[in-house]
Amino acid sequence: MSQSPPESPEPSASPVATAGPPETTHPVDRVPPLRRLFPLGLQHVLAMYAGAVAVPLIVGGALVGMGQLEPGDIAYLISADLFVAGIATIVQSVGFWRFGVRLPLMQGCTFAAVGPMIVIGGEYGITAIYGSVIASGVFMMLLAPFFSKLVRFFPPIVTGTVILIIGVSLMDVAAGWVGGGAGSDDFGRPLDVAFAAGTLLLIILIERFAPPALRRLSILLGLVVGTLVAWPFGLTDWSGVGESAWFGLALPFHFGLPTFPVSAIVSMCIVGLVIMTETTGDIIAVGEIVDRPVTPRRLADGLRADGLSTVIGGVFNTFPYTAFAQNVGLVSITGVKSRYVATLAGGILVVLGLVPALGAVVEGVPVAVLGGAGVALFGMVAASGIRTLSKVRFTNSNILIVAVALGVSLLPTVSPEIYAQFPTWFTIVFDSGISAGAIVAVLLNLLLNSPRMQARDEGADRDVSAHDAVRGPAAPAGATEREG
Repeated sequence: MSQSPPESPEPSASPVATAGPPETTHPVDRVPPLRRLFPLGLQHVLAMYAGAVAVPLIVGGALVGMGQLEPGDIAYLISADLFVAGIATIVQSVGFWRFGVRLPLMQGCTFAAVGPMIVIGGEYGITAIYGSVIASGVFMMLLAPFFSKLVRFFPPIVTGTVILIIGVSLMDVAAGWVGGGAGSDDFGRPLDVAFAAGTLLLIILIERFAPPALRRLSILLGLVVGTLVAWPFGLTDWSGVGESAWFGLALPFHFGLPTFPVSAIVSMCIVGLVIMTETTGDIIAVGEIVDRPVTPRRLADGLRADGLSTVIGGVFNTFPYTAFAQNVGLVSITGVKSRYVATLAGGILVVLGLVPALGAVVEGVPVAVLGGAGVALFGMVAASGIRTLSKVRFTNSNILIVAVALGVSLLPTVSPEIYAQFPTWFTIVFDSGISAGAIVAVLLNLLLNSPRMQARDEGADRDVSAHDAVRGPAAPAGATEREG
């Protein structure tokens, strides 16, 4: 399989590129036939829909409570969010000029911005939220070429750890879904847990017994069958379909022209750094899964697309956008590497944003059913990280890097209030286990795997302890270079 040099111009985004023999085209650039493309794209949408609408629901609800919005405005926020998420996904997967990583990535609103946006809305008003979002998007685009140079700080010991952290950190989201929705009055009732377990079991059975064509749709089939079975039990809610409009157009500056308080801009630019850190981990993870290594230039294109999407989000009165880790697991579990699957999913999101009634249909999927699929999806992300770590020789230093980074990343997950008394700038960074874990992994790798440390250990046994001794056949002489 031929591959272009790392810094050569990107391959054409046109589907015409698939006309050649299959072996001359990377799987990422192949376009599946429409009969497979649509269900594969729909599968991506269903996997990320609950997370995609969560941010406008949370922020919109808070702004309604502050008197900044009317209750009916939340429906607009959701539609605008889906519309811009679709555009952001298309930009990221198809790409144009120096925008878009051209990998199968889905885009959605980041949870890292929720707290700062609520604070900004309460202090300066809703127009300041969108002014700061636009400013942070411009900041991200300007910083992208410099931030992308950090890819050299992401060797296998770091990338594997970050991918593992992404999967493990998302398990609290899956747990919330399995229990019927975090914060619900009857959270954790046996009926919800049973449907989550049944959906997960169905996905496993499809993977084991179904023909290859259906195995690639295991998540979609699990969600559809789980929803149909849950219908008689009253777990589905399609009441919003009749109440939703059949067409709704998102308009620029729907809530008024943006304002730009300096403190709000600074706060959101810090969020932008967190977004870029998380997106870097997601892009590297997807690159590992689809066998297309990410170069600094390609990473810069992906980060620049995030910045552009965030600017568009501010213009249409929605929020900052980032790559969705939920869908990284879907790429891994299905084995479908084509970026055009994400492109079609982006098109579906645009349609859902323009036709709110269709969004209400998707919203009827029971949360518990989503939870069963979430366990498989997020577990696959963690497993992909372990696969990357299998390339690493586990010396005591490398074990310490993984252990400490994973431990720090889990602190806000197992104890959400642990940083409640810290300054806002600190909580913005470290309340996200993914960004905190990535920072710790990079810093520990620089400290413990520095050239000086490697020179000190040159020719030594790397202090491998007894529990590290079973590593398969011994490495040949001269092959003891420390990985990471």
